[in-house]
Amino acid sequence: MYRLKPGVDIVYDILQAVTEARPHDEFARSIMFQYIERGGLSKKQLQGLYGKAKKVTGVSPAKLATLEAIILKKSEKNRSPLPANTPLYTKDEVTGDLINQILFKYPSHIRVKFLKSKFDNNEPLSAAEVAEIQRFSKLLK
Repeated sequence: MYRLKPGVDIVYDILQAVTEARPHDEFARSIMFQYIERGGLSKKQLQGLYGKAKKVTGVSPAKLATLEAIILKKSEKNRSPLPANTPLYTKDEVTGDLINQILFKYPSHIRVKFLKSKFDNNEPLSAAEVAEIQRFSKLLK
């Protein structure tokens, strides 16, 4: 991590002040350990530290302002909104009516039964299958 003044570490100073003021605070100890191990904290952890540091009287307002600037400078992960919940396949009601009319007159027609099962399972019917259904319905009349 590149810092302008390597001798000045505001986050570490605030962490030390918070852990000294509240030695039994698990959150402060855990982020202190993580800061020492990894060298940085996430935006949410810095926000939690800022909330704890505001309650401690020994932290200077300048350091709090610097911590707040560091928090504002960190990028925030934004998730894209969910797409609209539209069905992938919409049933053609005309084709469904034709299938029902054919099966009403000829209930044992195997090919139309197969096409009806595809239609009922929301599987798209090909153009040839739709033409076949229309041909069967014309023969029905």
